[in-house]
Amino acid sequence: MRWNKRGLLLVAPVELSWAVSHAALPVPQLLGDGRLRLYFSARDAQGRSQIGRAELDLDDPEGSLAVDPEPVVRIGPLGAFDDAGATPSCIVENAGRQYKYYSGWTLGRTVPFRFFVGCAVSDDGGSVYRKVSAAPILERNEIDPFLTASPWVIVENGLWRMWYVSGTGWTLEHGEPRHSYHIKYAESDDGLAWRRDGLVCIDYRDSSEYAIARPCVIRDSDRYRMWFSARGDAYRICYAESEDGLAWKRLDESVGISTSEEGWDSEMQAYPAVVDRGERRLMLYNGNGYGASGIGWADLERD
Repeated sequence: MRWNKRGLLLVAPVELSWAVSHAALPVPQLLGDGRLRLYFSARDAQGRSQIGRAELDLDDPEGSLAVDPEPVVRIGPLGAFDDAGATPSCIVENAGRQYKYYSGWTLGRTVPFRFFVGCAVSDDGGSVYRKVSAAPILERNEIDPFLTASPWVIVENGLWRMWYVSGTGWTLEHGEPRHSYHIKYAESDDGLAWRRDGLVCIDYRDSSEYAIARPCVIRDSDRYRMWFSARGDAYRICYAESEDGLAWKRLDESVGISTSEEGWDSEMQAYPAVVDRGERRLMLYNGNGYGASGIGWADLERD
């Protein structure tokens, strides 16, 4: 596997009042005319992320880019699980409804933040989204006692399957709290009520790794493929394969993309999202500063 980098697709900031920095966590959605609808999170002057949307033609990204003037999913009311931020994770279309799964952020006192999985739905093709609940759909419990985030969901024969980030705890490092999280699995019959038994799909490779971030899962004819990012000193894009979506083998050495010698993704790469456009397989991802530079893209080199 080898990815050919194409540079920045969406440069940050997009210069709107609610988006003074960052364009992070890309979620691509192909439209019927071959255009791309791109969901992302941007931060306001207080550092709060909200979910925005752009549309563009991949044959002329710069000339065709149009960004919605207002967020499509906003932060929640004071005290809600998403009152400090909302960041996108994936989108699912099923039975005429679009489900936008996201991570809702709150600020903490003993730890800097907490986040949990939320969902907003649209019944008009994505024009307007409404949150299904003021509460998260994947709250902490005995399986996930610390946090949940960044779900990737696909529907197979009526079964909703989710791979998501689960916190394993906090530690003090040089006097500062540091999170740890890896990737678990859940199932649902309706996309909203989820069953969890603690199955870990992607665990830490070694003691230096402490954050395994937003998975993206594609089912090909012969296997499931997952792209995600893992962090020791800095995030790198990683890769795994599975025959059933449950037992995964990490194949990071086969991911086929790495940081550049200089430029916008020279320090880190994170939050990959993979989508097929005809015969082309594309990856969208973030570089330096967790999306401070914007969203880049790459093509998979076919044999």
